[in-house]
Amino acid sequence: MRGKLAAVRSNASRLLLVAFGIAALALLVVSRGGHADTSAKPSDRMTSTDELTVHVGKAIDPEHAPGKPLFEHNCLTCHSGAVPKAPAVVWLEQLAPDAILSAMRGGIMSQEASHLTAKQQLEVAEYLTRTNLADYHPPAPPPQCKGPAMSFTGPPPAAVGWGRDNSRFIPASVGGLTAQDLAGMKLKWAFGFPASVRARSQPAIGWNTIFVGSQNGTVYAFDLATGCAKWTFRASAEVRTGIVADAATKRLYFGDILGRVYALDAMTGKQLWRRKVDDHPNATITGTPSLAGDRLFVPVSSLEVTSAADPAYNCCTFRGLVAALDTKTGAEVWRTYTVENRPALQSTTKAGAKVLGPSGAPVWTSPTYDQARGRVYFGSGENYSSPADGNSDAVFAVDARTGKRIWHTQLTPGDAWNVGCMVGNGNCPKEKGPDFDVAASPLLVHLGNGKDILVVGQKSGVVYGIDPDSGKILWHRRLGHGGTQGGVHFGMSAQGETVYVPISDLRDTHDGRVYDSSQYGGGIHAIDAATGKVLWDHIAPDDCAGRQYCDPGISAASAAIPGAVLAGHMDGMFRAYAKDSGKILWSYDTTKRVTTITGTKATGGGMSGPGAAVYDGYLVFNSGYGLYYHMPGNLLLVFEKSD
Repeated sequence: MRGKLAAVRSNASRLLLVAFGIAALALLVVSRGGHADTSAKPSDRMTSTDELTVHVGKAIDPEHAPGKPLFEHNCLTCHSGAVPKAPAVVWLEQLAPDAILSAMRGGIMSQEASHLTAKQQLEVAEYLTRTNLADYHPPAPPPQCKGPAMSFTGPPPAAVGWGRDNSRFIPASVGGLTAQDLAGMKLKWAFGFPASVRARSQPAIGWNTIFVGSQNGTVYAFDLATGCAKWTFRASAEVRTGIVADAATKRLYFGDILGRVYALDAMTGKQLWRRKVDDHPNATITGTPSLAGDRLFVPVSSLEVTSAADPAYNCCTFRGLVAALDTKTGAEVWRTYTVENRPALQSTTKAGAKVLGPSGAPVWTSPTYDQARGRVYFGSGENYSSPADGNSDAVFAVDARTGKRIWHTQLTPGDAWNVGCMVGNGNCPKEKGPDFDVAASPLLVHLGNGKDILVVGQKSGVVYGIDPDSGKILWHRRLGHGGTQGGVHFGMSAQGETVYVPISDLRDTHDGRVYDSSQYGGGIHAIDAATGKVLWDHIAPDDCAGRQYCDPGISAASAAIPGAVLAGHMDGMFRAYAKDSGKILWSYDTTKRVTTITGTKATGGGMSGPGAAVYDGYLVFNSGYGLYYHMPGNLLLVFEKSD
């Protein structure tokens, strides 16, 4: 941490916060009154982020905080994004306060922070988290299980959902739910994630246990019926990926925002191994690792795209990748970069920053494993710097044994973009976007004629049918206007040959661009996988009524059960739609205040990222996404069908 102040501007991360409207960190979402019924009154909803309450003292003014010069003098040289393995500032600001303190007091940063007094260490943590920690205490754990609730009985986890079967269809034999059961769903219990404004780790369920990650890095093993905790595990940082549960080995796999992959014993929560997949300072894991036998396919993305908000930043050097790890040891078997060549110096900006490229093409979401062909499919995002190359906004097929590239198909050429374009500095690539990531997992759909097809959604608002053998585009269909926060975000789902496509299409994407309103597609769309023909669509009603950061579209991944598709909206509504018509079968307003198993009041918010998990008659999902102009929240909701 020691060293002189680097040339990097210390306000780069604050530019990012302004650009994306990230909600305050380290907050406990609480509210007053209300009950867990399915008919929300406007007065029961969270109407503003003003209802978020800080329980650890007054907010810190980062510009005048005593921890600012301490961090800049002692820490910024390494954490400016220039030193491998040292997480960039944008990641440090997302850590829980006690995680930062523990790193300096006996953790990985103890040697570097040893010359700082306890008071100075506290001030550094306060500066990074924007929170006065004088009264800070780590959140109390949930109620602990006792007696029979501690046992791991019941059906084992099935190979469905993210990281197993990315079609996200849960058959009745696994989920115990069909469209006919939805009308009788009742809230069984809820949990408010402590000190959180977002809940974006999709649960895995097996052995009558819910396994789910959280913003402060805690992974919970909840008893399905009661919500008591069988065990908890604290990762180094936020766990936003889904949890992958393996019935054969009784192990759990997931990643954190610092780019580390974990294997835990599902019965005890004991860490079996941990591995950092990429040493780039901005590398992260946002997509759920995919499990296939003794291989774990890990997607790696990055927020270096935001570092470019600093005009002095040398942009950019990250290259998206997928790595195959041995599930027994965590050892790397192979890695495949989306951008094959290392970035080289291209030019210099007026501010003196180096332009390095090509770069970027991150892999945001879970790779799709094709057992019959022995392949792995995944998509990439935009380049971060000029020149835009042929690897951005593309779909890749690689050999599952070796990682060798078999084919790749670019969907949108010439896409290079970073946050420098939003704040108007010299780091903005000459291409200036349009930022059309392939952010959702490709779906491998089996057709009735014995053939297969890949269905791929893009932030452009366009969905493609692609031949899995050759990579040839067979059809394409526009379902929305797309954009920086438009089009297909986190995941589609499939039921037979019907594919359900959630479209985000924010009314105001906050990126200064104007989109064709006649192509607005915010809502859910059903298409035929073989042809791309639209079977039906349901444009979401705008019921926001002026609520801050409220939008009716769908950014979160959808999931399907027999006869219905399930989708969480950015306005906090969770809805079930009929498979054949798109008619709303059931809905629940997650922005209502509910009483949780700890006795506190909590509320959900916008949903973006995780989708629903279904198991043995239970429906489980998260609500809250206090990032990028979405409504914050901290709820895990568990519903049970009526007898």
